[in-house]
Amino acid sequence: MDGKPPEKRQRISTLGEIGLQQFAPYLMNRIMGRYNATLREDFRKQGLTIPQVRTLAVLSVTDGVTVNDLSVYTVIEQSTLSRTLDALEGQGLVRREQGVTDSRIRHVFLTDDGRALFTRAWPAMHDAFEAMFDGVDDTEYAALIAILQKMLKNIRKHDI
Repeated sequence: MDGKPPEKRQRISTLGEIGLQQFAPYLMNRIMGRYNATLREDFRKQGLTIPQVRTLAVLSVTDGVTVNDLSVYTVIEQSTLSRTLDALEGQGLVRREQGVTDSRIRHVFLTDDGRALFTRAWPAMHDAFEAMFDGVDDTEYAALIAILQKMLKNIRKHDI
């Protein structure tokens, strides 16, 4: 080897040449926009917003994370997340606790009521997920997940 890094493959350079239907970021935005729109009305009936449910969802899997990490996991800006947490805490769905070693750090936990509410919200999320992947077999799904994880690693700014 000559010590040079391998050259990156150059893709088509203009959006017009690529086309919207072949431009992955456009398709990902469309998919998530439709997914959220599908769920928005169901969540509204439960008195929840998309950011609130996203927060409950992350905490249902990774309880006790810091507010900073929660912002990354939920893909919610800190100012919006702060308001979201205020609302969820006011409803008794989450609680924030000071860090043991650093009182500036806040950890967020689901309460029993928060876990119960997410359990009620999950079927709609799962149904929308299943509909999104209708006709996609397990091999295709595994390949998509591997590609998405590789893409996330390429653009990641955080370790999580």
